[in-house]
Amino acid sequence: MSGEGRDPQAIRRLAPGRLVIASHNEGKVREIRDLLAPYGMDVVSAKELDLPEPEETGTTFVANAELKAMQAADLSGLPALADDSGLCVEGLGGDPGIFSARWAGEAKDFDLAMRLVHEHLAAKGPDTPRDAHFIAALALAWPDGHVEWFEGRVDGTLVWPPRGANGFGYDAMFLPVDGEQTFGEMEPQAKHAISHRADAFRQLVAAVF
Repeated sequence: MSGEGRDPQAIRRLAPGRLVIASHNEGKVREIRDLLAPYGMDVVSAKELDLPEPEETGTTFVANAELKAMQAADLSGLPALADDSGLCVEGLGGDPGIFSARWAGEAKDFDLAMRLVHEHLAAKGPDTPRDAHFIAALALAWPDGHVEWFEGRVDGTLVWPPRGANGFGYDAMFLPVDGEQTFGEMEPQAKHAISHRADAFRQLVAAVF
């Protein structure tokens, strides 16, 4: 779901060269770096450039991705790609949603975050649906303030206890629709084929490369 209503011909193309991944999350940086590998980009992370992490004040995934990308592009003088993503649980009214990282606390303890999701669902009773989906919004910003954005989604259900040591975040408790392995059990290439981030990334590639 890239910027609906825009003329595809007006979308700015991204030339090969240096690109900042506007994230300090090493798992996310690694995944985006893998996805970018075929496109001739010289990738550097915001953490490697010692760029600060902005306060995520947006009320949507797209808004938070845009503010992160725009800050990184402005401070680095380079195009910057940011991701804002999260787990939306139907039985919790869409939570943790845009606050997915905050549920992990200052220590970014996603074992804690997954346990909190499980406990909140358990408190609502055994009949509470465990349907969930991941959303990923990608924002690509240039130093002149131009931004393109793309949004992807993958649906599934939650399992407990968590399964698998691959991936990051809530991956170990997320079982995609028709899947037998959680994202935490999948090898990276298998996850890349179906994930929310890969969905958004396919849209980005079609538009800007």
